[in-house]
Amino acid sequence: MLITVSGPPGSGKSTNAVQLADALGLGHVSGGDIFREMAAERDMTPVEFNEFAEEDPQIDRDLDRRLREIAVERDDVVLESRLAGWLAAEHADFRFWFDAPLSVRAERIAEREAKGVDRARTETKRREASERKRYREYYNIDIEDLSIYDAAYNTARWGPERFLDVLVATVEAYDPADDEGKSPVEGVAYDF
Repeated sequence: MLITVSGPPGSGKSTNAVQLADALGLGHVSGGDIFREMAAERDMTPVEFNEFAEEDPQIDRDLDRRLREIAVERDDVVLESRLAGWLAAEHADFRFWFDAPLSVRAERIAEREAKGVDRARTETKRREASERKRYREYYNIDIEDLSIYDAAYNTARWGPERFLDVLVATVEAYDPADDEGKSPVEGVAYDF
């Protein structure tokens, strides 16, 4: 089984993807972890690295190629990144999108990164604008198009334990005999 978890910064992707992988006995691969490692190697913050990536398309392409290869070659994994659903495409058994109001996401990021909420909100807006621009330019992906996802959740509506219950129940309720087809992922240029 390949499950993708996507969403904007602070939406709970990492926390919930790890817990979902553990609950289902699957591996976990985080595009965010890989991206932050790449930023730290260059002594940059994720926001700075995002903006640097606007000038050097190979950064995104290297990360996204690795994520696509994982989606194509591996099973029994929860693949988590902003583009995981798009990159995995037809290889994913489930494609989840997580989101939350910007105010909630900024608070989560501020707590995680030990910074002020206003700063986290400003940086998050810049980061999202930067990523939206690059995804469209590089791959013809409109990150705001949620039609490819099997389920989209506002993670601010449930506590962490209850939300994990919702995710596990969704996956466990799946019966291939009742599956009438997943949404196709079309028009993406996998040009790495």
